[in-house]
Amino acid sequence: MKTLQMLFDHNAAWAEAQIQADPQYFERLAKGQKPDYLWIGCADSRVPANQILGLPPGEVFVHRNIANVVVHTDFNCLSVMQFAVDLLKVRHIMVVGHLGCSGVHAAMNDARLGIADNWLRHIRDVYDLHATQLDRIDDDCTRHDRLCELNVIEQAANVCQSTVVEEAWQRGQELSVHGWVYGLNNGRLRDLNFTVTGRAQVADTYRAAVKAVFAN
Repeated sequence: MKTLQMLFDHNAAWAEAQIQADPQYFERLAKGQKPDYLWIGCADSRVPANQILGLPPGEVFVHRNIANVVVHTDFNCLSVMQFAVDLLKVRHIMVVGHLGCSGVHAAMNDARLGIADNWLRHIRDVYDLHATQLDRIDDDCTRHDRLCELNVIEQAANVCQSTVVEEAWQRGQELSVHGWVYGLNNGRLRDLNFTVTGRAQVADTYRAAVKAVFAN
């Protein structure tokens, strides 16, 4: 049986291994952070941002929630974005979904999970927006994959339309917003053809990215 003490033991072993490999490792981390990237991803335990990107602690600022949703009334997410953009001056915001997302699956099938249903309603809205094309897909797994991808694109567009990002662009700050998807079955990230560096690009980039999803 796993115990909490096991976690402390693993932590001690990890910390010692870091010091053995680099005696100044924690001293440098304690001095502060200067990441170039903000990762907005799913809270799924199988999708650890730093490990997927092959980057050490201190290189990626991270916000995670169920199904990587970005809502304009979610002050938790918006606060993370503002801290990352205004204080840390990140240069890239990546909205990263993953295939096989259980939150997306629940929204697609109108499953009832409890209070989370209200959160996942945002994904059901994405389904409804593209229902005509999604309903033409007979295979459930394929339809689920497409919805995972569409959800990323929708949330990336929401990032672009947030006051945090719009104000950064207005003052000439270098900032790009990207939409990516991660494959649990192969460990690979895939660009969903959504990269925006200014407000004027959002609508055209959104339409092209959605078109590409259904061209697969």
